Amino acid sequence: MQTIKYLKIYNEKKTFVEISDLIIDKTALIGESGSGKSLTLKALLNLLPNKFKSEIKLNFDLKKSEIGFIPQNPFTSLSPLTKIKKNFFIKKDEVKKLLNLVNLDESILERFPLELSGGQIQRIVIAIALSNKPKLLLLDEPTTALDLENKHNFLNILKELQQKLQFKFLFVTHDIWILKDFAKVAYILKDGKIIESGEIKDILNNPKKEYSKRLVEASFSKRAFRC
Repeated sequence: MQTIKYLKIYNEKKTFVEISDLIIDKTALIGESGSGKSLTLKALLNLLPNKFKSEIKLNFDLKKSEIGFIPQNPFTSLSPLTKIKKNFFIKKDEVKKLLNLVNLDESILERFPLELSGGQIQRIVIAIALSNKPKLLLLDEPTTALDLENKHNFLNILKELQQKLQFKFLFVTHDIWILKDFAKVAYILKDGKIIESGEIKDILNNPKKEYSKRLVEASFSKRAFRC
């Protein structure tokens, strides 16, 4: 089983994240803003700002080229002045295959991001993230800017791709309910520490920590309101 054996993010004055034995599979990392979720992803991508230091130990080999990344806001991850085709650095036949996997026509390659819908941009970002055939996909709150319908569409596409391509993922979010049919295991992060973990269905149905209960209840209330 692949795990992050140990990960620490700190500076001279404070430790911001310190976690261990986090399973990497169909994994959700859940917590409020400021809990250390995005810092964890940046450490794995080796993209921490200079003011931070990190220590990472994995029990498996993972090259940076084997990691795909989907950012929080796909609408700002593409240059509005660059055609979609310029975002791919693989052979054209491979690009066509990826577009087919995310249900897009190759004619979209000649268009600019401003000419696309939010759903199309989201699928382009997925295709870019998968273009190097990653073993691990990191997702940083990628559904935050989406309405409920597009959230479901995004997750359905990802679920289908994960089954076809067999990549592992670490999905960072504060909204635990959106992952109930997608993730397998969940970790609750508070102030940089894992306070609860287990199968996501168990945490949803029977959270043990008060903080976890609040996250589940808040997530469910927002979901119920949107429905």
